[in-house]
Amino acid sequence: MYLTKFKAKWWYPILSLVLSLFTFPQTTEAKISSDQPNILFFLVDDLGRHQVGCYGSSFYETPNIDQLAKDGMRFDHAYAAAAVCSPTRASIMTGKYPARLHLTDYIPGHKPKRRLVTPKMQQGLPLEEVTLAESLKAAGYATGHFGKWHLNHDKKYEPGRPGDPGSQGFDDVFTTHKPRAGPPSKYKNDWHHVREITERSLAFFEANKDRPFFCYVTHNSIHDPEIEKPELIEKYNRKKGAQKNGVLNPRQGAMLETLDQSFGQLMQKLRDLKLEENTLVVFFSDNGQLGPKVGAPLRGSKGDLYEGGIRMPLILRWPAVIQSNTTCDEVVISNDFFPTFTELAKASSSSGVDGISLVSLFRQPDQKLNRESVFWHFPHYHGSGLGPQGAIRHGKYKLIEWFEKSVFDEAEAFELYDLEKDRGERQNLASEKPKITNQLKQELQDWRSKVNAQMMTKTQ
Repeated sequence: MYLTKFKAKWWYPILSLVLSLFTFPQTTEAKISSDQPNILFFLVDDLGRHQVGCYGSSFYETPNIDQLAKDGMRFDHAYAAAAVCSPTRASIMTGKYPARLHLTDYIPGHKPKRRLVTPKMQQGLPLEEVTLAESLKAAGYATGHFGKWHLNHDKKYEPGRPGDPGSQGFDDVFTTHKPRAGPPSKYKNDWHHVREITERSLAFFEANKDRPFFCYVTHNSIHDPEIEKPELIEKYNRKKGAQKNGVLNPRQGAMLETLDQSFGQLMQKLRDLKLEENTLVVFFSDNGQLGPKVGAPLRGSKGDLYEGGIRMPLILRWPAVIQSNTTCDEVVISNDFFPTFTELAKASSSSGVDGISLVSLFRQPDQKLNRESVFWHFPHYHGSGLGPQGAIRHGKYKLIEWFEKSVFDEAEAFELYDLEKDRGERQNLASEKPKITNQLKQELQDWRSKVNAQMMTKTQ
């Protein structure tokens, strides 16, 4: 079902403000089924999975996030659809691969003059796309967006402006910026608006406790600039292995501790309101750590299609359905959130969705999804990455294509890894296993044609 969008009018901000002050009774036709769960989606910016305690970190302290894993399900093979923020966020909102949307880099991206010319991508999530918030809203959910958006052509957010969250299905909206990029927090020492985002989210819980809600909490932290309280940074400076701009980054450690405390406040509020039993809580990151490429145990970082750039921490908690302290080894990707949430909400989906619902995994984490491969497409240059690239994961094998080499038919254009034996991607099997390499190469090319992916061209 396609949903009609309202064009921005001069009176829209006023009407939105007035409507937000009231909770209207539902009509008989719109009456909500009691088994529609609330959804809290907690999205972190630039967090590597190795930075979370339940994924093996002893340096970073994330007790509240770790408790979520003990109470729910932790995914070992969860991926972001991109190694940078805007395209991953677009995949969450639409259930579609960024390549299909022609939104494959952070907005606005940059176009350095090198061997290949970057295609002209979408400078914002198209208004004709049916978003997750719109689908849930049509099913009777209250929808709230609190924090970073980064899916419009710029960040001059204002109520009712096309492309901002309010025009994409969110009723209650609070947009923020990273430090020095926009209006500062009203609170002292709240550089990344963590306190403001948290308080708005808590108020949203309270205001909508008697109806299903979708609360999208999307932090700017731990994205740079890396600013936190000096005494908290010093705490991590004293830890073994601490190194500025390293894998064990004291400033990121301090920022992550503040973020973990915010998450703990949200969980406590759900308990206080007796909402936790029927609330699906999702913890996820949009891409890997901004840091060195030689991470452990995964290779790479933000901007890479090596595992460190795209393999994310994903934890789901829903006490009424998901068994505590479980692990799922199925390969999942950020496109999957859209069909998962719309199924739970009994909401209409849109056409062309690439994701697969994860609901079947909630009770049976060892069940297999009906999907052979997942894909990535990054026809851009990025300051923190290693160049234009594409990738496919098929079963235990992963193929990476380097466009600067493949376009010119040069050697070493492809890398093949067996992720079961080599999750750190150290042993390139492309020449040793040419049959598998050629099979995945063809599958990757066929997928790009299927989704009408934009390609780079040679510099004239």
